Amino acid sequence: MPRNSTRLTFTVLATGAGVFSMLQSLIAPALPTVQHALHASQSTATWVMTAYLLSASVFTPILGRAGDLVGRKRTLVAVLLAVLAGCLVAALAPNIGVLIVARIVQGAGGALFPLSFGIIRDEFAPAEVSRSISNLSAVIAAGGGVGIVAAGPIVSALDYRWLFWIPVAVVAATVAIAVRYVPESPNRTHGRVSWPGAVLLSAWLVALLLPLSQAGQWGWGSARVIGLFAAAVVLFAVWLSAESRSRTPLIDLRVMRLPAVWTTNLAALLFGAGMYAIWSFLPGFLQTPRSAGYGFGASVTESGLLMLPMLLAMFLAGVLGGRLTPVLGAKAQLATGAALGALALGFLAVWHDERWQVGLVSGVFGLGIGLAFASMANLIVGSVPPEQTGAATGMNANIRTIGGSIGAALTSVLVTGRLQESGLPYASGYTHGFTLLALLCLAAAGAALLVPVRRGRPVGPVTERAAAAPVRVR
Repeated sequence: MPRNSTRLTFTVLATGAGVFSMLQSLIAPALPTVQHALHASQSTATWVMTAYLLSASVFTPILGRAGDLVGRKRTLVAVLLAVLAGCLVAALAPNIGVLIVARIVQGAGGALFPLSFGIIRDEFAPAEVSRSISNLSAVIAAGGGVGIVAAGPIVSALDYRWLFWIPVAVVAATVAIAVRYVPESPNRTHGRVSWPGAVLLSAWLVALLLPLSQAGQWGWGSARVIGLFAAAVVLFAVWLSAESRSRTPLIDLRVMRLPAVWTTNLAALLFGAGMYAIWSFLPGFLQTPRSAGYGFGASVTESGLLMLPMLLAMFLAGVLGGRLTPVLGAKAQLATGAALGALALGFLAVWHDERWQVGLVSGVFGLGIGLAFASMANLIVGSVPPEQTGAATGMNANIRTIGGSIGAALTSVLVTGRLQESGLPYASGYTHGFTLLALLCLAAAGAALLVPVRRGRPVGPVTERAAAAPVRVR
């Protein structure tokens, strides 16, 4: 096998990114099983998810930037080893504390997304870049769906620890292939990692995401939630000031201000709110017993199978997206994907009495996810200089995650704000939640229409003049 095989390189990148994406959702359906097996309280068990979210949010832009500086292959291998170690420790974890630490280590895998996009841009022929990014985005999107679908059968047939043993084997093989066959990046930026910027970025992200994920338990009016939100605002302002004065910023704010970048990031924030929230709440809706007046009383496995059309559709749309980009343009795909998401969620709000209805709606939503994921990555990669690819795509992934946390928090308020005597939510809670998510996706479609049409691609470092000039993305 030739050492410079782009097909093999893509396989490595897709496997690593797909495994990380799967780990995001794989544990969620099995969380009650994990809680019982490790004798943990419900509030403690939720940290298995929260720790992973916070860790990924911190590591994604920082290690994406590190790849721009020291080499993307070197950083990719280090990140894969971190994911491998995290999965191994999680599989062997004797208690919930060790499992949470393992999830923090796994969170470093968030950097696989920006590193992979950067390697594709470096190593693939220009004509292959857009399609390869779309295909990789399809794998990333589908990975989250695979986690939801596969969790039930794995836990039922084996044990929850196999949710981590299986990735151990896959990632170990991926590391071995990556070391030998993935080439090192020819494009590197000069400078160093801005550690003050990294610390401040980490601080405001944690201060924002922690109360969003824990407000349901702490209370929205609690001192901890209000205090952390206030701290996030202050730390964000300090980070902006520090980055704008730094000679070697972690995130080049001039790049973030490019019209094609900030509009795409705005669409990512809004669409992420709808996408991640539906992954979190649709399984709960499906598993609600009929005695509540809605739901299907589905098992974890059955609810995953009802979401299978979403998985298949998002993968198909992502793959087709790369072939449609030269014809339709990434902007049109992003707007279409967000509009399909809004349409699907709107129908779900009023059309959820039969299983086939949920399956059909999830398929339409999957088409939207596939198109939107592929186009967002292509818009960012096509709008920034090569040496900024890791940092820019890392922030885009982070902004999508922030949107997901906001969407999940708002939906949680609507769903759990009023409960029946049985402790189950009313059907109206889900209806209002799905309606809100539809509006957020519709707003994402509107943001996508603001993306300028690209007529040129930046190929060198961003200068003050270039940063001020509009970059038009088709």
